Amino acid sequence: MISLTSPVETRAHGWPAGAKLAVLCAATIVLFAVDGLIWHMGFCAGMLALYAAPGRQFLRTGLRRLSMLWPFVVLVVAWHVLTGAAVEGVQIALRMITAVGLANLVTMTTRLSDMVDVMRWLLTPLTVFGLQTKGVELAVALVIRFTPVLADKGRLLRQSWRARATQRVGWRIILPFAVLAIDDAEHVAEALRARGGL
Repeated sequence: MISLTSPVETRAHGWPAGAKLAVLCAATIVLFAVDGLIWHMGFCAGMLALYAAPGRQFLRTGLRRLSMLWPFVVLVVAWHVLTGAAVEGVQIALRMITAVGLANLVTMTTRLSDMVDVMRWLLTPLTVFGLQTKGVELAVALVIRFTPVLADKGRLLRQSWRARATQRVGWRIILPFAVLAIDDAEHVAEALRARGGL
């Protein structure tokens, strides 16, 4: 597993995790409440400016992590072009890029342990009803940690396919990708059992 926190230190690294997550929630609400292509172009430009502010290395790292969105962006825009709603498709794509970009910005400037602490604090009232917060905390941590790991393994699978075949990468890598994900899940489950589970 790898850390999502950026090695480039920024001022945002010292801000409270709860405040950053609250601002992220508010920004996401605004993104979905506001319509208009110009607005969303401005929001996306503002998000990119936040990435650029700490420097070129931070910007490169952030954009690399957002590169996995491009297939979804192409699919959304192509569908809306075919249905005669190209402007709406571009607006949806910009909204998606901005929302995911802001969320990625929070994870890049916040330690995972700090986010888990916020999650624990939010879930504390539910312990009255018998909810075991440790399971939820672990699930959130695993999702955050393993998403880039699986994306990286998918990239390596695509590269391996291109090195060995003349055909385009297609559905054939779905099965080996699923096997890799299941294998990782089994290793994590064995490690958890070895440490006493939850």
